[in-house]
Amino acid sequence: MTSDLKANPAQTSAELRKTAQFLMPSQLDKPHNVKDGYNIYPSADLGRDKIFSGYESLTKWIVDQQNVLIDGYVGVFWDKVQEAINSCLNAQGRRANWIKTEDFLKSSAEIDSMIAPFLGVEDAVWGSKCTLSLPDLYQIEALKAQLPDHTAEVNIIIGPAAALANWDAAILYIDLPKNEFQFRMRAGAVNNLGATQFVQPFQMYKRAFFVDWVLLNEHKKSILNKMNVVADGQWPDTINWMYQSDLASALDQLSQSVIRARPWFEPGAWGGQWIKERISGLNTDVVNYAWSFELISPENGLVFESDGNLLEVSFDMLMFHNQQQMLGKHAGIYGDQFPIRFDFLDTVRGGNLSIQCHPSLKYIQEHFGEQITQDETYYILDCEKDARVYLGFQDDIEPETFKAILEESQEKGEEIAVDKYVQSFEAEKHDFFLIPNGTVHSAGAGNLVLEISATPYIFTFKMYDWVRLDLDGNPRPINIEHAFNNLDFERKGEKVPQELISKQALLAEGEDWQILHLPTHPEHFYDVHRLEFDQQISVQTEDSCQVLMLVEGDAVSIQTAEGSIQQYAYAETFVIPAAAGSYQLTNLGTGRAKVIKAFLK
Repeated sequence: MTSDLKANPAQTSAELRKTAQFLMPSQLDKPHNVKDGYNIYPSADLGRDKIFSGYESLTKWIVDQQNVLIDGYVGVFWDKVQEAINSCLNAQGRRANWIKTEDFLKSSAEIDSMIAPFLGVEDAVWGSKCTLSLPDLYQIEALKAQLPDHTAEVNIIIGPAAALANWDAAILYIDLPKNEFQFRMRAGAVNNLGATQFVQPFQMYKRAFFVDWVLLNEHKKSILNKMNVVADGQWPDTINWMYQSDLASALDQLSQSVIRARPWFEPGAWGGQWIKERISGLNTDVVNYAWSFELISPENGLVFESDGNLLEVSFDMLMFHNQQQMLGKHAGIYGDQFPIRFDFLDTVRGGNLSIQCHPSLKYIQEHFGEQITQDETYYILDCEKDARVYLGFQDDIEPETFKAILEESQEKGEEIAVDKYVQSFEAEKHDFFLIPNGTVHSAGAGNLVLEISATPYIFTFKMYDWVRLDLDGNPRPINIEHAFNNLDFERKGEKVPQELISKQALLAEGEDWQILHLPTHPEHFYDVHRLEFDQQISVQTEDSCQVLMLVEGDAVSIQTAEGSIQQYAYAETFVIPAAAGSYQLTNLGTGRAKVIKAFLK
């Protein structure tokens, strides 16, 4: 149908997703028990009659409205949506007048020209945040000129930007998880907004990240309170939906209680076996898992449940609707951008990450249009014997020599003696390594790293990747020039263990609990505590959002001030909004519980 969903001619009908990750089920078989460990499909219970399943019920609602704008995200299978609704209408003997927003897109050549300044050179990994708006891609006056056909029983405008038609009509918004967009994109089942030619997946992702998602997120935010129904478009053959008023109430409730985003998982060139062996429910017929996207707010979603039906919306919907409750005293600084990221890097029985660094604040703002930069930390959740972390330069580092060695390695495909230039340190459970922007670093093999970071996550400048290929047999991009524009060569020698390995210290204690401070670097805008307790501990949010994970123990329950109680297993990430006020953690295991808490300074 539209240019963002035309099938690749080489694609068969079965090739809708290219991934080993299972599609989230549309219905929950049974509630998850925390004793079963990590839950890959966490959901918030809305009670009865809040989420409805199937096109039949959705079509009944559409018929009652008569005129409907079906808007939504890039990557939705719009053809399948239209076919399914039409089938239900035909069964009722009803005729619909369909208007497709794709027919009002500007030509692909014109769109390509408009967005070219935001995509960089063709083979570049990064672009910069698009400053256009969604109407710029459309013949907007022609779209607005479309009128309902009064001879039809139902009039529908369908596709991204449908709400721009400004009909006096109900709005149905179909959301799509970012991971599912990427899986469909890799299969050639969908394309970028306004694109007609298929390009390499990394180019499609770049265009999605810097253009499509930017424009569509702003559009979603602008119409959020005008939506009547929100639907989840991740299943090719069915759909789950709910009223926007019920979603708004659910978001309000979440923003003062406790939140767990739905994680997703990816193999990688250096990936390990910890996630594969320790997290149940994943497809184990994969070579490894390198990442778990625990809380990367631009790409994670929130799942709701009612009557066994599941519905996922993007995490940013919560931020668009409840940023003040989420961030409290920091809302004026970060707006609707959630600033803290949690993710796993799994190198257990895997390989080393690339030798890399991240951009300075000025650099990421000027070159990529981001507002905050990729300051990171490595918290060692688990590790093998002799695991190491690469961090900082050797005292005798000579930048020109190091750069020449890296360039020669890239040109000739030859290994280099990394330890001659970069320091490495033994890693042990609960160690905490600090990686402010500009710091050379890498997680060595044998680690399960909890990355506690600022939200930006794709701006990694690889200098050396151990002369290996990615899982598709292609060289991974090396970005020596970007790296050397940002490397801090003063982070070397004895300054590294002194300044970049956190010195954990007792902050407070009671009869059966302690709070340890894990100081971050002055350039980090977040700080970290570890709560250690045998039975219970109470914590105030102090009008600041907090992100937590049980890093030792079996499970904990958490009760927030308004009365909500949730249970979380080892290694699960959960978020306490600023508006929660206070909460109490209860240890559900036999040994001492240890919970990491990251919060904004």
